Amino acid sequence: MNLVDSYQFGVIVVSGKEYTSDVIIFPDRVRGNWWRKTGHQLCLDDIAEVITENPQLLVVGTGASGLVKVLPEVQQAVEAQGIKLIAETTDKACHTYNQLCQSQRVVAALHLTC
Repeated sequence: MNLVDSYQFGVIVVSGKEYTSDVIIFPDRVRGNWWRKTGHQLCLDDIAEVITENPQLLVVGTGASGLVKVLPEVQQAVEAQGIKLIAETTDKACHTYNQLCQSQRVVAALHLTC
């Protein structure tokens, strides 16, 4: 299980390893250098890998100021798969992920800046 050790604007430490670009945290691995197709929008292509993992919950970190928007079709597709989605600023998302990943299959997709 991966835990977020710390997060500050532009930098996250997950299980002792530092990342300076957006990440997706899976129960068994961390995908660094995660890029979204369109800057501050989360579209289905961005989380295709997450959907195939079929977690119970997807936590989306929308950035320090919450600028990343989850497109409605993403919300619908995720929920159609039976996956709950929580989108909140990245600091809150890190806290939510750490709390919930110990009791359920959680994936976190985190934008580290704006």
